[in-house]
Amino acid sequence: MSVWDTLVGQDRVVEQLRAASCGDPKMLAQSWLICGPPGSGRSNMARAFAAALESPDHGLNDEPTKAVREVLAGTHPDVTTLATDKVTIGIDEVRDLVTTAEQMPRSGPWRIIIIEDVDRMLERTTNVLLKEIEEPSPHTIWLLCAPSAQDVLPTIRSRTRIVNLGVPSDAQVAQYLEQRHDVGHNLAMRAARLAEGHIGVATLYATDSQVLADRDELVVGVLGLRRTSQAILLAGSLLDSAKAQAAADVAKRGDKARAEFLRLNGLQEGDRVPPSLRPAYNALTKADDVKRQTTRRTRDVLDRALNSVASIYRDVAVLQNDAEESVGLVNVENRRAIADLSARLRRERTIRCLDEINVARRRLFGNGNALLVFEALFCALAEA
Repeated sequence: MSVWDTLVGQDRVVEQLRAASCGDPKMLAQSWLICGPPGSGRSNMARAFAAALESPDHGLNDEPTKAVREVLAGTHPDVTTLATDKVTIGIDEVRDLVTTAEQMPRSGPWRIIIIEDVDRMLERTTNVLLKEIEEPSPHTIWLLCAPSAQDVLPTIRSRTRIVNLGVPSDAQVAQYLEQRHDVGHNLAMRAARLAEGHIGVATLYATDSQVLADRDELVVGVLGLRRTSQAILLAGSLLDSAKAQAAADVAKRGDKARAEFLRLNGLQEGDRVPPSLRPAYNALTKADDVKRQTTRRTRDVLDRALNSVASIYRDVAVLQNDAEESVGLVNVENRRAIADLSARLRRERTIRCLDEINVARRRLFGNGNALLVFEALFCALAEA
């Protein structure tokens, strides 16, 4: 399987980047902006491109080279990735990247810097990047990722080559789940439909029955909202569920990181960690880092919940506009309750409910109190 085969529904961009990686290095753009909606795989696309650029076979052979394996595992010495669990990317982190970018590659042809979520940079942080993006070091390539070009400052847009990813179809996502995660066809199709093109969320729904059950419970709870008391209880239940999901996910990632650390240092589970390695090993479980990661993951779970709530009113609008045959419903299992709601709501109220969800999203990502944000949202939906 080539490095490009793991990417779902992005044939046009894959062909463009494959050709770029195989072409004349002197003609290769050194600053790229990879754009795509959440779940489209923009970070995976950046890593695949980096692997193709570093590998002697450009990632085309079925048997991955050492360079490809290292890039995809995040251990290649010439590929540096900045991914943040904070609301914004810090200026000191970017300054460190600039210093790294000026170094010659150790083993591959390129020094590659990947920045996920470059849209999380404040303007003064972005200014640190400008000169490097405009005139990179001769052996350096910058791969920036963002939801859209409009989410990035014009000064960055104008200095990069932009590629835009699309939203993969349900059938493409389902096929990916069946082939890569050995998921049954019916579950794969349902997970793909509920995820609305988000590959990561679809994978989560298909492989974690509790997460899927929590989504089902949320949808039923929203459709059953009639009173303020129900709204308050549903908000509390959602927040408890989000915190539990986040804590479990952070713990799982921590276990994986520790296991990888032991493997790379030739140790087995249960072996005594040598004193020289203990500071680095203990850093993997620092309380402050775990707390920050849990807070970030909780926000991600709640954002996914907002998408689920929005899908309900999207389906209501579809029924109100007699568009079910052309675009289908997301929440097919709840069609009867959605049809009842579409009959009770006027179209303008449906739009108002979608607006309330967008307001909740802005408040949540503006560091608003999550419980109050969802209490206000669910109360507004109950009143509708």
